[in-house]
Formats: sequence, C-alpha cells, structure tokens
Amino acid sequence: EIVALRSDGAEFQDLNNRPRDRRLISVPWGPMAAAKAGHRHFMHKEIHEQPDTLADTIRPRVTLEPAELRLQDFQLPVDGRDIERAVIVASGSSNFAGMVGARYLRELAQLPATTEVASEFAYGPGPLSPGTLVIAISQSGATADVLLAVERARADGAPVVALVNTVGSELTRTADAAFHLHAGPEISVCATKTFVSQLGALYLLSCHLGVLRGILSPDQLARRLTHIAHAPLAVGRVLEVENQIEELARRYHDAANFLYMGRGLAHPIALEGALKLKEISYIHAEGFAAGELKHGPIALVAPDIPVVAVALNDELRPKILNAVEQTRSRNGRVILIASEGDDIHAGIAEEVITVPRTPPLIAPIVSVVPLQLFAYHIAVWLGLDVDQPRNLAKSVTVE
Repeated sequence: EIVALRSDGAEFQDLNNRPRDRRLISVPWGPMAAAKAGHRHFMHKEIHEQPDTLADTIRPRVTLEPAELRLQDFQLPVDGRDIERAVIVASGSSNFAGMVGARYLRELAQLPATTEVASEFAYGPGPLSPGTLVIAISQSGATADVLLAVERARADGAPVVALVNTVGSELTRTADAAFHLHAGPEISVCATKTFVSQLGALYLLSCHLGVLRGILSPDQLARRLTHIAHAPLAVGRVLEVENQIEELARRYHDAANFLYMGRGLAHPIALEGALKLKEISYIHAEGFAAGELKHGPIALVAPDIPVVAVALNDELRPKILNAVEQTRSRNGRVILIASEGDDIHAGIAEEVITVPRTPPLIAPIVSVVPLQLFAYHIAVWLGLDVDQPRNLAKSVTVE
C-alpha cells in the first residue's frame, strides 16, 4: 500500500492507485520511549522500566476498591463457559511466558491448558474444535511461525486471542480479539520488559476466565488482584540489588557453560534465564526442569560449569533445594535465586540472590529480573553488543 501524509490527514491507496479505507490508531509513545535516557544500552533501560511497564499492563485494568477487572479494551470472542481447553502458541521468550500462563489458566480458571511451540503447532496433526481457545503470543505481532499457527487454528474454527505489544500488527488483525500489553517500544533485540508484561497479561486473562467460568468468587478475585497489583513494586525492589548481580557477573563471565534449573513455575523462568544468557553473551546455557537432574544433566555438573537454581516460594521449594544439595555434593558451583526470609542454611549454594517474597503465582514475574541483569552484565563484561547480538532479529518474520 501507499500512504500520502498531509497536514489534514492521510490518504491510503493500493498499488493500483485505488483508495483504501484505514482506521487510524493513536500510539501513546513519545520520542523519549525510543531514547536510552542516560542508560548505556537499551536493554539496561528496558530492564529498569519494568516496574512502570508492568504497571501500565495491569493498572488500567484493575481496581481494588471495589475489586474488579475492567477490560474495556478486550472482549473474549466466545462465552468463557463454552471453552473446553486452551492452547498457548508462541516462540522464544514468549513460549516460556506461555508455559507460566498455562499454569495460571489451570489454577485460576481451572481450564486445561498447554503450551505449544508455534513452529511445531502450525504443522501438527489433529483438528482443533470451537471449544479450544488458542492464545497466540508475540511481542511484535509479526512472528511468522505464530501467524501460521493462528492460520491453522482459524481454519479449524478455533477462536484466537492475541497477546501482543505492537498496536495494529498483523496478529491483531488476524486474531478474533487482542489483549495489548501497553509495554511501550522495546528496542533491544533481547526481550525483557515485554516478557514481564506478558506474564502480567496472562495472569489478568486467567483471572478474567476464572470469573467468567464461575471459578473465582468475589473474595478470591479481590485477593488475586491485590497480589498482581503489588507486583510492580516487588520488581522495583529487585533492581536495588543490581550491584550484587554485577559483581557476580564479573566473577562468572569467563565460564564457557552454564546450567539453569527450576521446578514448577520456576522451570520456564530457568529456561528464560538460559536463553537470555546465550542470546547476548554467546555462552552456552542449558535450562531444564530440576526434577530431571538425575536423568542426564547431572553428568555435566563440574566445578567449571556454574548452575543457576531458581527456588520460588511454593510447595516445590524443598524439591529444588534438594537438587541444589545434589549439585553441591558433586562439586558443582550454585547461584541460587531465593525469596527473602528463606531459611537457606550456610553452604547450600556458592552465591545467593534474594528477591522479595511474593505469593507463588507472582514469584515468576519477580524472579526473572535477576536473571536478566545477570545475563546483561556478563555480556557487558565480555564487551559484546548487548542490544544487537549477532545473527538475531527483533522480529522473526520468515520461517
């Protein structure tokens, strides 16, 4: 298409000079959103923006007195009671956010939910049904694999909800409904603030479905909304320990390999932490579910391969601490992400980074931040291009 911009508006035409009607959408991003604002890199700026961008995702949609979800900009395309299951399709970091989101849907809406890698789902066998809600996640709204997955879902008659940051993207036009993150432009190739906002949006969407399906009572909803409303403050408190994380990066930046592990909701956070490190530092990092430690990864444990363990404040905490002890007993060096107030006995880990104690479903939002900072500072110590890592693009628009 061709657009002619004039002082009184814009005129759209196709390549045959035929007029095209287009609805104009105002994007609430000022020029400072695309500036470093005193930070050395965009990634560092975007990590530090997360308390505000998460609040921008949450606060326009949540009130606490009275406790209500106000999703004026979102309309579920089907009756929530008619949804039989949910499938989340995404790629990269968005896929790991989707893994957390599937757990949110199962717990908050009692809805069977799974996560599929978009490139696999697009060509996977088996039809979908109108009772299957497909949630497609893409920061850009232009990810080729996600668009193909949506095309397949729509061909099977399944309703599609897009979780997207870019207003007016192809994904928002293709899906039946769009839930916008409102996280502002993310310039660095490495996803940080959009990942955290995706978690916040998935939490709200799960609460919405929980209400529609009669799962969350008013009192339960009030408690859940209070939890997520306080999440931006907790994220901000993590940023206060950046100096400690930078010092850890200095001591560990020469490692050639890392292992990342977690249980339950910490598993996708461990995967995201490993991805962040390999994306911008070019260091090999492998993430896995800590319960799988003895099914292969334990063979890699050695003093020269640091292990990052994420221990959330939930019922699986003793399990991950057991995996940490197993690692230490084999001379592994462990960097432990733990909640404030945890009774971590001396010697269980080489290093401990504490994050604010939060309700279990909020903990993934908080615990990913130190992993972002750790990857960032390692890449800085290595003198690498943090914002434009080699071979990567912000939006993968081809298969």
